[in-house]
Amino acid sequence: MTGWTWEYEGYDPGGARLRESLCTLGNGYFATRGALAECSADDVHYPGTYAAGVYNRLTSHVAGRQVDNEDMVNLPNWLPLRFRLPGRPWLTPDTAPVLDHAVIMHLSSGLMERRTRYGLGAGRTLLVRQLRFVHMADPHLAGLRTEFTAEGFSGPLQVEAALDGGVTNTGVPRYGQLDGRHLTDVLTGTTAADRVWLSCRTRTSSVRIALAARFTSPAPVADRHDRPRAVQSTRLDLADGHTVTVDKVVALHTSRDPAISDPLHAAVDRVSRAGGFDALLAPHLTAWAQLWRRAELDVPGEAGRILRLHLFHVLQTLSPHTAGLDVGVPARGLHGEAYRGHVFWDELFVLPYLDLHFPEVSRALLHYRHRRLERARTAAHDAGLRGAMFPWQSGSDGREETQQLHLNPRSGRWLPDHSHLQHHVGSAIAYNVWQYCEASGDEEFLHTKGAETLLQISRFWAEAAVFDEGLGRYRVKGVLGPDEYHDAYPDASSPGLDDNAYTNVTAAWVLTRTLQVLHELPEPRRRELAERTGLDAGELEEWEEVSRLLHVPFHDGVISQFEGYGELAELDWRGYRRRYGDIRRLDRILEAEGDSVNRYQASKQADVLMLGYLFSPAELQGVFYRLGLSLDERTWRRTVDHYLHRTSHGSTLSGLVHGWVLARARRADAWTFCQEALQADIADIQGGTTGEGIHLGAMAGTLDLVQRGLTGLETRGGALWLDPVPLPELSSYGFTLRYHGHWGVRLRLEHGLLEITVPSSGRSPIEVHLPDRRSVRVEPGETARLPLPG
Repeated sequence: MTGWTWEYEGYDPGGARLRESLCTLGNGYFATRGALAECSADDVHYPGTYAAGVYNRLTSHVAGRQVDNEDMVNLPNWLPLRFRLPGRPWLTPDTAPVLDHAVIMHLSSGLMERRTRYGLGAGRTLLVRQLRFVHMADPHLAGLRTEFTAEGFSGPLQVEAALDGGVTNTGVPRYGQLDGRHLTDVLTGTTAADRVWLSCRTRTSSVRIALAARFTSPAPVADRHDRPRAVQSTRLDLADGHTVTVDKVVALHTSRDPAISDPLHAAVDRVSRAGGFDALLAPHLTAWAQLWRRAELDVPGEAGRILRLHLFHVLQTLSPHTAGLDVGVPARGLHGEAYRGHVFWDELFVLPYLDLHFPEVSRALLHYRHRRLERARTAAHDAGLRGAMFPWQSGSDGREETQQLHLNPRSGRWLPDHSHLQHHVGSAIAYNVWQYCEASGDEEFLHTKGAETLLQISRFWAEAAVFDEGLGRYRVKGVLGPDEYHDAYPDASSPGLDDNAYTNVTAAWVLTRTLQVLHELPEPRRRELAERTGLDAGELEEWEEVSRLLHVPFHDGVISQFEGYGELAELDWRGYRRRYGDIRRLDRILEAEGDSVNRYQASKQADVLMLGYLFSPAELQGVFYRLGLSLDERTWRRTVDHYLHRTSHGSTLSGLVHGWVLARARRADAWTFCQEALQADIADIQGGTTGEGIHLGAMAGTLDLVQRGLTGLETRGGALWLDPVPLPELSSYGFTLRYHGHWGVRLRLEHGLLEITVPSSGRSPIEVHLPDRRSVRVEPGETARLPLPG
């Protein structure tokens, strides 16, 4: 690991899938895992390619039940390029001696380089060097350059390139009983001596997919069509010590693309018009340089290098190209098939970072939700409620995609999955609407699609809340919070919990913010919105009341995760750690023992403490005050300590949230959790899950930890508010951001000094507020150096 490269030395079949995930290349439109081009999908390798938003639904028979699942589709494999000496087996690192092997990710340029030296016997070796890109300037192109160098021999080498339509979704072993055959009607053809194509469609969603490849070789190129593969071959004459190069350029289109008539015609035309490998490199490198400039990050040491890798993968999943697509935030990126490529609440951890660098991408991701607002209203109606009930897992059309069953690998049992009861996803969407508009100043979105989304989410919460005469408060029953361990009360016959604190507090916040937005709308627009939605003064009065009277349970002087949490049994944490070591997935351990985590005060990840992640201390105290409750610093500290000792961190998001909350509380152990968040994917701390796809929320969240968490940065009221909490381990860092039309605003914190530089423009000055009640206005073209209170 260096400042701008990520390198793996040696061939490690046991770690191949992890490396393939972390060596994925993408451009926001599609991405391809970092598998070696000569390796097919097997128990070691998995060369998947995924296009944002391309899903397909299949029915499988599992555990005696018929189960429907919609999956992000593994597209035809454009990578295959294999080679061998005539009459000998094809060379792969699993079947031939590997003398040297290295894979290098060049983060600054979006290039993957691999170097492998194969032993051929009798003192002969073949050095293979490849460069690969998924084009960041033209999102439909990818390229592969392969250089062969003979060492200790001269002679022929057979090389075969292919487009392979015979792929399936088999990247996650625990999904093995589910149907993964998503592609059908595979056709192949030739358009020129060096060009072939492949087309197919998804089986039920009928998305048409087309690839076209141009294979360039110093020797003649032949083609054949072994459906479902289009194959191009050449015979190279190698000379000892000399290098021979072949290039493969590929175009990918689908029927979801705008401004095309037919994906096959578009792919063939694009690859025909594309320049050679070298010509394509120049705009690709320029595009990456511009991205890095817009998301500049200067953090020293190992943390800075890992953050740069995280940013690299965020940009490959969600780039400016995403702004033109109808897609959400896939929780595992475009890097694998875990979670079936679904959209969860992970955008809660992703959009706040994008808001301040690529607001056009945030806006597009919020459009994805707004386009599915009607489907969310239908879901609420079917549940007997008004408003919008967004799904916990979303895919193509916004229906609930949460699986009905999930497999416990420890016990081998398929169990009911009740996570669709996590209705707090609606509050996450509302939070992102608000944060985006505050950071961008986009009043047009706030007054139209934003206001509509907030209104329907608020309407749902007001409908879901039921008044309890005995308590004198409103209650929300039968839900799940972010902690997915608890899905029911002990021995209950039906799933769901009452008054999850995180759910109720965020619902109160959403209702309050919506009332504020509606009050501040221009009167003509407010009238239009009321007419369209049937909103009246009586309903607004109800929202006002619910926002002030939602029930938040407490026990032993701390906030209860849900009503009755304090009555659950205590777990023998020390005993379970002694018996099992890693107890992150405590739920699976207990179920395999015939027990249930529902019986214990044990959490998978931050739940109550998520409140300290979303809201600054002052804002969180304000929400509680509006609810008629007191949340002083002492109560919050007790709450943090209570859950800190009862959480197993079975999610990569948990370390992030705990690090953030502890840093804001100026706790000495904050860096331990920050480190865990940084290491989550590179060290695969969840035990094999990274090989199935990265954890995009955790990666983006670590970037936001530096951007907002440690700086205390808030965008509110048309100003930047800063309340830095320097950690001894990270006391000097800087980054740029985009705020209210100002591009490249540079912030740097170092040794008690905050430096803000606003580039020259015709924009108004930026107002900056500091915790000691100082405020300054920084004019475009100026730099302000502000000492921070000790």
